Order: sequence, then structure tokens, then C-alpha cells
Amino acid sequence: MFICFSSAENGDKLFGSRSARFVIASIAACLLAMVTNYNAMAQQAASSSDGAVEQVEAVPEEELFSQEQIAQLVAPIALHPDALVAQILMASTYPLEVVQAARWVAENPDLDAEALESAMQDQPWDPSVKSLTAFPQVLEMMSDELIWTQQLGDAFLAQSEDVLDTIQLLRAQAGEAGNLETTAEQAVEKETVTAEGGKSKTVYVIKPADPTVVYVPVYNPTVVYGTWRYPAYAPYYWYPRGYVAGRLFWWGTAYAVHRALWGNFDWRRRSVNININIYNQYNRAKITNSKWTHRPEHRRAPYRGKEVATRYGKISADVKSRDQFRGRVETGRRDLPSARPSQPSASLRPGAPERPSAPTARPRPETPSAPAARPKPTQPPATASRPTKPAAKPAPRPSQPAAKPAPRPSQPAAKPAPRPSQPAAKPAPRPAKKVARPAPVPAPAFQGVGSGPQIKKQSARGKASRRIRG
Repeated sequence: MFICFSSAENGDKLFGSRSARFVIASIAACLLAMVTNYNAMAQQAASSSDGAVEQVEAVPEEELFSQEQIAQLVAPIALHPDALVAQILMASTYPLEVVQAARWVAENPDLDAEALESAMQDQPWDPSVKSLTAFPQVLEMMSDELIWTQQLGDAFLAQSEDVLDTIQLLRAQAGEAGNLETTAEQAVEKETVTAEGGKSKTVYVIKPADPTVVYVPVYNPTVVYGTWRYPAYAPYYWYPRGYVAGRLFWWGTAYAVHRALWGNFDWRRRSVNININIYNQYNRAKITNSKWTHRPEHRRAPYRGKEVATRYGKISADVKSRDQFRGRVETGRRDLPSARPSQPSASLRPGAPERPSAPTARPRPETPSAPAARPKPTQPPATASRPTKPAAKPAPRPSQPAAKPAPRPSQPAAKPAPRPSQPAAKPAPRPAKKVARPAPVPAPAFQGVGSGPQIKKQSARGKASRRIRG
């Protein structure tokens, strides 16, 4: 319609100028764009209506770790011996106990393997945490990088198979770069395993070169794996005290294992296993199931994601304690005496029975007037609830006039007392002044002598007479 007006012969007469035609053309374009967008939105809503249920039932993305994030987390430990990596993953699910164990080891650094094993029987920690006390370097790393430890445990609990697959992926990258070979400290082997689906794959197995001695390698993940494939997720790494840079692997101290190393991997089923015999000897236990299971009673930290929290006890103990604490705080606020008058004042309008409570609380500090005010307004008992307000108000009124006339008679009685005393004191000094005035008059010897020129004249006479006599 607007275009027809703009192109009509009488367009100049109707709209007078080019600016008017430009405004009308812009409005038409806006309306056309609005109609087009509306149709597109309608088509999208119709096409996505079938998948609405799937989006609601899907697990939120923030509860799952991506491939890049898992690689970032496992990079510092992927080249450790299998048994040690398995026990690190187990212990990472109990971050608070890891910190406690690290502090305990720092306070008891001189225990040998057998004494340390005996001391662990008295500790309440999970067996995986106890076993890492034989590797102070590992415990120190996990305690210093506590955020990394907790995230590693969260990823292992939620996506254990993805974690194990990523470990093999990083080992393959290090092997391709020529940085994963058998050394005097550890042995590297390649094995072909058949997955549950019948598909075979090659896995890297790392074991200590000497079963009784374990070296914990330290390396730079950005170098040992070749070119890091996830630049947006820089890998974690940690250097212990005494670290010497410039080497591909730094082996550090050799740890006597004794019976502290009992973890293992089942690469075919992508799960963590336990060596039952060594486990029972180290922990004085009698377990029969070789598959590791998480123990929520040792967690003492919130879980990441609803699915994991539901799997291990619905809600973690910390979440429950927070909810109980919130409830107690609310009930405690209601019970506070200072909160009682404030709550009725906010919600007093719908209910009237709480109104008398506020005025009755105010006259309480006035102990003498409150009891005297109640017996005076003895009025019909039917309106006892409402007259409590006027009963409290007239009480101070009679008390005030009774107090005012008392000082009034006392004031006039005090004023006339000083008035008679003042006139009695005033006439006494007046005669004293009249009598004292003639006192400064010269002695009778000087009477009739005068002053000024007369005195000069007489003194001149006296001088002259002295001269004549002389």
C-alpha cells in the first residue's frame, strides 16, 4: 500500500518530499521483516517440538567432562605405573582424606615401609589413601593441587571409561613421539586386548622394572606427548622439591613398595581392579570382590552432578548438612525475641489477635505506671482485648497532672522566703553608707581654708612673713 502511494502520480502532492517517501518505505521493510521472522520462529518451534522431551531428559553438559578436559586432568599421571595410577584415581575421590594423609606423612617422615603399614591400621581413611602414604611425592602433589585432585576424582566417578580411554590415548601419543620406552626404572609393554564388543585394540601397560621398588616419574606434559593437541586446555603439571629441569623424565626417589601397591587396570573391560591377596595383607582385610567400588562414607565432600550424587547416596552429606543448617537458621530467627515484634508487624494485617502483644510489650519497662494503670480502667469485660490500649494510655495521663501540682506549691513557698530576706539586707548597708560619707571630710584645722587660689595666697603670705622675720 505504501509502495503504491510512493509511486503514484499524486505522490508529491500527498507526501510532498522525498524524505516522507523514504520513511514510508522503511516502515514497509520493517513490517515485512517482522512477518518473515515470525514465520521462521513458528517453523523452528514446530520442528523442535518432537525433540523437547529428549532435551529435558538429557544430562546437562556442565555435569560431564569433555575429551579435552579429561586429557588436561590425566596428563600428569598417565605415564605412571598402572598400579599407581589406579590407586591415585581411587584416592582422588576422597580429597579431604588426601589432605589429612599428606599432613600426617609430613609429620612422620622417618617411618619405614613396615612401620608405616602398621601405623596405617589405626587411621580412619580409605585404603586407597592409606596406600599412597608410601609415596610422599604423590600425596604432596595431590594435596598441593587440591582443585586438580577433586576434578580428577569427579571425572573418574562420572566417566571412568572415558578416563581410562584418555590415558591410553595419551600413552599412544607419547609412544608415537618416541618418549615412552622401557628404562631402568619402569617397563613399557604393548598388549592386544579384545573389548566386550569383540573389537581388538592395542594398549600400553606400564610396570615397575623392579616389583619391590617404584619410581614416580615427573615430566612436562607439553613436551613428552609431542605437540599438545588441546591448546585451549593446558595440561596440569607439578614439580617436587629437588626437581632438575632439562630432562625428559625426572625419576626422583625410589620408594620401597612392600605391600602398598595393590591396584590394577582391566583394560579389556576398562575398569579398575584390586589385587585381593596384596590388598588383604596390607589392610588386614578379607575382601573377596576384586572390582573396586567407591565408598561414600569417606567422601565428605559434595559430588559433581546429580547422576553421581544419586548413584552414591542421593545427596552428599555436606548438602544435607547445609539444608539442615538453613532450616535451623530460619527457625532460630523466628524464635529470637527481637524478631517476634518485627514479624507480626509485617504480617499483622490479616490477623488481629497479635495486635495487643505489641502495646503490652512497651509498657513493661515502666514498672511503676504499668501496674497502676491496669486497675483504674475497670470497664466492661466484653471489650477487654481492645481496651488494653486505652487502659495503658490514660495511666500516664493522671500520673502527669498529679506530679505537676506537687512542684507548683513548692515553688511559691520557696520564692517568698528570699524576698523578705532581701529587703532586710538592703536597708542595713544604706545607713552605713550615709554615715561613712562624712568620714573623708578634712580635719577641723583646715576648715575655712578653702582650696585652690586661696591656699596659694596664704602660702605666699607665709613665705613673705618668713622673709620679714628673717
